[in-house]
Amino acid sequence: MTAIKGETPVYNEQFDMLYAQYADDVLRMAYFYLADRHKAEDVCQEVFVKLDTHGKTIEPGKEKAWLLRVTVNCCRDLWRGAWLKRVVLGAPTLELIPSQDETVEQREEKAELMRAVHKLPAVFREAILLHYYQGLGLAEIAQMLNLPEGTISSRLSRARSKLGAILKEEATGE
Repeated sequence: MTAIKGETPVYNEQFDMLYAQYADDVLRMAYFYLADRHKAEDVCQEVFVKLDTHGKTIEPGKEKAWLLRVTVNCCRDLWRGAWLKRVVLGAPTLELIPSQDETVEQREEKAELMRAVHKLPAVFREAILLHYYQGLGLAEIAQMLNLPEGTISSRLSRARSKLGAILKEEATGE
């Protein structure tokens, strides 16, 4: 809903359509980034408030990229907060948002993988989440983060190597 000062809000079908289409993606991205469902829900709400207030400037066909870029930026802002660094970094991560048709084994595998992803440095975690969990290509991620494609490719390669090492270390119990 949008309103001009002093007027009644006007029903906005495009906002509702974008919310219905991308709210789950925004929530999941925020959750994967922050590992806290409540904070992810707050970020999701903030992203859609920004869409409602600034959404008129989004280029048609680029809505998902815009929403995910805003999501990443909101998560970064939260992550940079001193309180979050003191309180959350030592907290256990992940209570996955499971799909209804997953088996217990699949949930456990996803939980193990996400714990490993959360051990990655933020730049690598971000690349993994955008590429593998949101299905964005290198060019889209590069444009979203305002970085060269080569940097994104390099980050993904390094992230996969680090992720493999983390998973191997956890499997051997070292």
